[in-house]
Amino acid sequence: MPNVINPHILIVKSFGPLQACETCAAMPGYFEDKGSNALSDNVKKMRRAPTQKRSRERVDTILKVACELISAHGSDAIKMGEVAEKAGVSIGSLYQYFPDKASIIHALADRYNAESLHCIEEALAEVSSPDALLAAFGRLIDTYYELFLAEPVICDIWTGTQADKTLRDMEMEVSRANADLLAKAILRVRSNDGDFTTIAARCLLIMYSGEATMRLAIAVPRPEGREIVASYKRMVGRELAEMARV
Repeated sequence: MPNVINPHILIVKSFGPLQACETCAAMPGYFEDKGSNALSDNVKKMRRAPTQKRSRERVDTILKVACELISAHGSDAIKMGEVAEKAGVSIGSLYQYFPDKASIIHALADRYNAESLHCIEEALAEVSSPDALLAAFGRLIDTYYELFLAEPVICDIWTGTQADKTLRDMEMEVSRANADLLAKAILRVRSNDGDFTTIAARCLLIMYSGEATMRLAIAVPRPEGREIVASYKRMVGRELAEMARV
């Protein structure tokens, strides 16, 4: 199965780790507090949510610098003073947007989650047959494994998920949103013949265990990791094939 990288992920990787693509950044209210149904509640923790273009650009710069520091040293080693200095802002300005280091990490996770949701929605949008569903989801699995391998920031954030309640809550939130997208695609393949709640619960297991699979796969030697991902694809393929049958 070919490994096709979604163009939105390429934008993320080309213009700075986890930076929103132009499509998402241009959405009205992308940086505003939209509640738990959009980005996570981390936005509410910001002392000053960016609403003006200049403020959004400043936040973008701060997050880009944070990504660079995490890539080089890991999230445990970054310091707020260093982020402020390299971003060219005063420490007071930094604290206006991010009250602590954890809020920066959560903001980066927000952006990854937003891009993840957009990419999955795009990949499943035109699915209309069981074979197309299996192929599309298989490509998504390959894509995200390669992204986890290529992006140290994503690895750093999600390997620390179990130790951070906010990240755990965010993972559950995005897993549910992604599961709903998958369930809708399955029902479309089935011509709406099926119970959404039952299918969505099975899809939630697929999505949530997928995140755990990626964390495990990047924590072990590369050959073993690829076999873990391949095994996950086979298991998920059987489950999706069963759900897609009418």
